[in-house]
This record gives sequence, structure tokens and C-alpha cells, in this order.
Amino acid sequence: MRVTVLQGGRSLERGVSLRSGAHVQEALRRAGHEALALDTGPELVTRLREQAPDAVFVALHGSDGENGTVQGLLELLGVPYTGSGPGSCMRATDKALAKHLMGEAGIPTPEFRSFAEESLEGLGLAEALDALERRPGYPLVVKPAHGGSALGVKFAASAEELPNALVAAFSYDDRVVLEHFVKGRDLAVSVLDGADGDEQASEPQALPVVEAIPREQDFYAYESRYEIGMTTFVCPAELPTEIAARTQQLALEVYRLLGCHGVARVDLMLADKSEELAVLETNVVPGLTETSLLPQAADAAGIGFDALVGRILQSAFTR
Repeated sequence: MRVTVLQGGRSLERGVSLRSGAHVQEALRRAGHEALALDTGPELVTRLREQAPDAVFVALHGSDGENGTVQGLLELLGVPYTGSGPGSCMRATDKALAKHLMGEAGIPTPEFRSFAEESLEGLGLAEALDALERRPGYPLVVKPAHGGSALGVKFAASAEELPNALVAAFSYDDRVVLEHFVKGRDLAVSVLDGADGDEQASEPQALPVVEAIPREQDFYAYESRYEIGMTTFVCPAELPTEIAARTQQLALEVYRLLGCHGVARVDLMLADKSEELAVLETNVVPGLTETSLLPQAADAAGIGFDALVGRILQSAFTR
């Protein structure tokens, strides 16, 4: 089979995407496929038509690869592709929308507020920021409404720290989410469709829980995610059986709620004192680098990297 691996692109996650794509290409070639790399850009459609792939493997992190843009383009061209469709990508990538949907569905997520940069002056929102003291209350995690890899994410322990945090988040997006900070353990559950050797989609499978423990940071920052040695990963996470099961169940609920397909990773927090779980966000194009959580979780489930890539590739034909 001829498979084009979409990677690179123009987002700040370009380097990670190139690494994910390279690993995917190697696995596809080991499986006997003809794997062609395609760094996305203005000539994407022309290059796709030249390569004429049987399927596209989406390893494109960042906005174009995760917000439904490239998925919509591939559907227009009639090319099978891996992962979630445009609607699911839009729901998952918009953190504010995803959190509203989770709240309406009864899925626990930290209390939050979201607003656009233009509302600070255009609607006088700046005068109302003192209300954040009450709800959701400090400390706050201030993050861009779109994007991943903890880019632009800052903490504000008080109202005095909020302006700088907003400036940092707005430098990545024109809309931000202000989320009540949950002190606890950083967990992730990857969800995978299909089964080895099965061409038909089966019930989604929640892989073992991964815990990420940054060694030098107070939070799971971009550098900690992708620099080898900066984070300790524990998989399966050392959790009581009932909490591990609840974590996986929540991930499956979010996966279905957002309409994900093929593969996704759901990030959660386990609060230190209450041991309550809260869903933070969902990544519809999880990393496939040597430090990424999805391959670690798959390995813990007895699914090697080549088999993992094969399972994801199947999702191009089971939509």
C-alpha cells in the first residue's frame, strides 16, 4: 500500500511533527508499505495528487493537523486518512467548546472561564476580571483556547500575576481559557480503535494509564514533554485499581462524546486531597516520538510500535 505521511507544517509543533512522521514512516516500511513523506505547505494538494496515495497517515501536530482543516481537505479530495474527522477535530481542539460539552454531559472538568482578546477592550471585560477571584478562583491555569504541547500555558497564583499570564497565552491565540488549577497527578489515557488483523472497527480500547512526572518543572511544560530525560513516565501509573478503571472509563466517555475516531489521547488530573478526577483536554493527533505517551501506553498493553501504527492506519478505512 502507498501511504503518504503528513508531517511538519507551519505550527510551533513542527519539529515534534517531523519526529512523529519519521517514526511512522519507518514502521510503515517495516510492514511492507511504500511510505512517502509530505511536509505540508501551499503545494499540499499538488503533491498529494502527484503521490496518489492509497491512504494518508496524519502525523501533523498543531493547528492545521488537529483543527479539522487538513481532514476537510482530504475528504474533499476523496483520500482515506487516519484519525478523527473534521467535526471531532474542531470539538476537541477548541478547549472551551470541549469543556462546555463535557460539562453538559456530566463529565468532570475543572471550572473555567473563556474569552477573546478583543473583549478586554471592546466589551470592557478588563473591568470584570476581579470576579475571577470568586469563580473559578485562584490559582488559575491560563492557556490558549487552541493548540497543544503546553505552548503558552502559564500559571497565575493571584490577580497580580494574571496580566503577564494573559499576555503569554494571547501570544499563541486570540482566545484563552482560564481554568481553576487542580493540584495533583498528571495522567493520560490513550484510546485506540480496531484490533490487530481486524479490518473492521471494534469498540474503542482504553490503553493503560500513563503518569507524567516532570523532574524540574512545576507543570508539564513543552520542554518536559519532548526533551528526553526531563520527565519520568510511569506506565501503567501506580493507581488503585478502581481509580485506574475510572480514569480509563472517563477517557472513553470523552472519546465518544467528541466523536473521535482511530486514536486520541485524553489528559486528566487526579486531585491530591480529594482523589477526584477531572478531564483537561483531548489530543486527536497524539505524538509518536520516542518520548510520546501513546507509544508507551501501547507498549504496556502489549502493542508494539509497528502494530500501533498498523492499528491507526486501519482507521483510514473504517470511518
